[in-house]
This record gives sequence, structure tokens and C-alpha cells, in this order.
Amino acid sequence: MPATYLSPGVYVEEVPSGSAPIAGVGTSTAGFIGIMGASSKASVPPALASKRIETVTVVGLEGESGNNTFVLPTPSLQPNETFYLVEAADSYEFKVGIATTKRAVESLTLEAGKVVLTLATALSTAAPLNGTFKIEITTPAAAPPLIKPDPAVSGQVKLCTNFAEFKKFFGDFSTDAGQNLLAHGVFGFFRNGGTRCYVLGIASEAEIDSALEKFEAIDEIAIVVAPGITTETALNSINGHCERMGDRTAIFDSPSDANLSSPTLLDDLKPFNSQYAAVYFPWIQVFDPATQAQHPDGNGLKHVPPSGHVAGLYARIDTQRGVHKAPANETLIGAVGLKYAVSKRVQDGLNPSGINCIRDLNGNIRVWGARTLGGDANNEFKYINVRRLFNFIRESLDEGTQWTVFEPNSPELWAAIRRNVSAFLTQVWRSGALFGNTPAQAFYVKCDEENNPLEVREQGQVVIEIGVAVVKPAEFVIFRLSQWSGEPS
Repeated sequence: MPATYLSPGVYVEEVPSGSAPIAGVGTSTAGFIGIMGASSKASVPPALASKRIETVTVVGLEGESGNNTFVLPTPSLQPNETFYLVEAADSYEFKVGIATTKRAVESLTLEAGKVVLTLATALSTAAPLNGTFKIEITTPAAAPPLIKPDPAVSGQVKLCTNFAEFKKFFGDFSTDAGQNLLAHGVFGFFRNGGTRCYVLGIASEAEIDSALEKFEAIDEIAIVVAPGITTETALNSINGHCERMGDRTAIFDSPSDANLSSPTLLDDLKPFNSQYAAVYFPWIQVFDPATQAQHPDGNGLKHVPPSGHVAGLYARIDTQRGVHKAPANETLIGAVGLKYAVSKRVQDGLNPSGINCIRDLNGNIRVWGARTLGGDANNEFKYINVRRLFNFIRESLDEGTQWTVFEPNSPELWAAIRRNVSAFLTQVWRSGALFGNTPAQAFYVKCDEENNPLEVREQGQVVIEIGVAVVKPAEFVIFRLSQWSGEPS
């Protein structure tokens, strides 16, 4: 209502501009679901012990006739240290007296805090024992703090902004298969560029649906990952969740037993078609602290599902280039090898169906595919970056136009909507996500009386029609070469 003015003067009034800028939503926050065992599944693997060699010299140690045992000088041992006789020739033979006769050592033990040497044969006469022996002393490493899952977070979704927070809630790398895959997934996510993820541990795949219900309440999640969960039932549930929400996509892993030589490889990798999911093959090889602790003499390498690392790659590309850039032809940080070497011939049979291969190209482990599950069958949404761009636009418009609800449904409202949506799409076009030399070539926004006639307004509806020209990936780069005589045409 107009203000009431009672005395002469100049009055300045603030008038709403009618402009409500639309901000782009985040696209790189991931939601992780992992199966964790019921025992002390996430304890830190023991640290490696240290070892040292000590030499003990025996001079003139008296031995009685008929006796074959001697108490030797005790080496300097710390509590919990253990030792054993080093298997070397000079450790097993001792001179007895001044004679050249030698006696082989049968055993070397620690009894009541003393080192007891037992010869293979007893002495025939009393004689001094002279010689040296070497022992290897093992010192247990200082045990790191035991990190187990916090019982208080059981069944809860926790936000993690770094791997240290994940360890606090869900434990470190461990020998529990499911927990270790989840740990590697989250670790790979952060290492490859991820900054925020929500994590939920479940006891079995039977809890997938209830876990996804909890994710529905978290609008920030844009990527759903379940490292190592590959059954068709579980993947169907995850895919259905993404389709219903309409603002997120899923990253699927190939089954761990998917084999290049299997005649059913394609069927094993593609359980169904989906515009909201992408699958990656094969598993990648990474360093695993738990494996190293179990086998200190090995290299500590293990094959793990790539989904967490790929989710981090999505986040990295979103930040550096934008959500419209295909998350492919990029290195997976932390991956040192692959479970299977995928050749071009093999990928020729998988790529059209939307199986994204990870390949070793010139010594770099690279994602070499950017399709949704089903590939060519998904038509205009056969590329995962196109799907994610549409999700980004739709969610940004949804959140950025909430102010219009219950506003008068009039030409003034339609004009404001056109103005705000056009401004947002112009920014998207300038980022390189839309095709065209001008905004008019890249998109259009229609909101007027033609698509909002009386019968539509009577139902309380405002209809806005938007069209965008999306930039597709240059998946096939083709050079056409021919010989040229060099003569002017």
C-alpha cells in the first residue's frame, strides 16, 4: 500500500528490483555407502617391527664333562623383544678347548631370562667353550592408536571433508573386506580432488534401500557411490534412487570376477540401461596398508573398485573445467595398475554399450570413456556429462526460482522469470557448456501468455519452456588425410 505522507518534504522509497539471481548448485558432493563387518573390522593394521643383528662372543666359558648346555652372556634386550639364532655357518660351530674339535649348535633358547646354548653332542671331558654367535633381535614397533568405527555413528550418515574424518567415524584400512573397499573408495575420492562426501556404513546389501532413504534427505549429494557393491538388485535400487531424485547420478563398479575371457563379459558389466548411471571397468591396483602389514615382504598392492577414485575425478573436473566437461582422458591419482589390460579391440566391443574402460596409456592409468550405462541406447543422454549438466541446470532452476511460488501469476511474473532464467543460462553459455556463438543460438526461454493461457492459470500453474544446445564431447577425433601436389587450386 502507498505510504501516508503528513508533512511536506522529500521521501525516498526502496522499490524491489524484481531480480533474483539464480546461483548454480554444487555438483561434486558424493554419497558413499559401504558394507562393514560386525567385528573389529576397521582396526589399524599393525606397524612393521624393526630388526637388528648382535654378535655375542664367548671366551673360556667352562663346560662340564657329559654336559651339552651352556648359559651364555645375555644380550641387551628390551621388554617384548625377541631373538633367534641367525643361520650362518660361524654361528653353528664352536671350538671346545684348544682342540680343533668343533661342536654343532642344536638350539639357542631364552630360559628364565638367560640365553641357553645346547650343543648337538655332550662334552667328553671338561673344557672351555670359545666362539661367537649372532642373533637377530626383533623389536615390536610402537603400536599406532587403534582406530575402530565409532559405535555412536552406526546407521548414521556422516559428513566427511577429509580422510582423517572418515577414519574417526569409520576406521582405517583393515582386513575386513567391505570396510577396506569403502576406505579405499573414500581415500581415492579425496586424493583425486573430492572435498565433501557423506558416508553411511551398512551391515549387508539388505540395508541398501534404507540407506538410500537417508540420502533422499540430503539435497547436496550429486554423486552416489557404493564401492564394490555390484549385484543387480543393489544397482537397481541405487539407479532408481537417482532417477527419482533427478539431481544425482550413480557410479557403478564392475563385478570383481568380471573376466576379459568370459563370453558373457558384456552382460556381466551391463545389467540394464540407465541415463543416470555410469559403470567403469576394470578394477584398479593401489597400495593397501592392510595388505602390506599382513605380508611385509610383499609390495602391498591390491585391486580395488575404481568408483571412489572416479567420483574424485568428477569433482576435480567440475572444479577445474565445469560439470559440462566429460570426466575422461584424465589420470586416476593413486592407481598404479589394472586388474586387466584393456586393449582397443576389447573396448571396441564395450564402449557402444556404455562400459567405460580404464586403460594404461603410456604408463598412465586413465579413464577412457564417458558414457552412461547403455551408451547409444540412451540417445541424447548417452554421455554422463550431458546428464550431469542437465541435472545441474534443473536443480539450479528449482532452487533459484522458489521465490516465485504464490506470487501473482501475471505478465510481470513471467517477465521476471524470463529475465532471471536467461541471466543464469547466459552464465552457463559463457562457461562453454552450451553450443552457439550467441546466447540466442545457445538457449531460449519462453514464459508468456501463449504457454500460460487462462486454463493453465486457473490451475495455479506457471509454465516455463526452456531449450538448451548442449556441447557434446569430441569422443571420436577424425583426421582425413590425402596427398596434395602443392599446386594452387
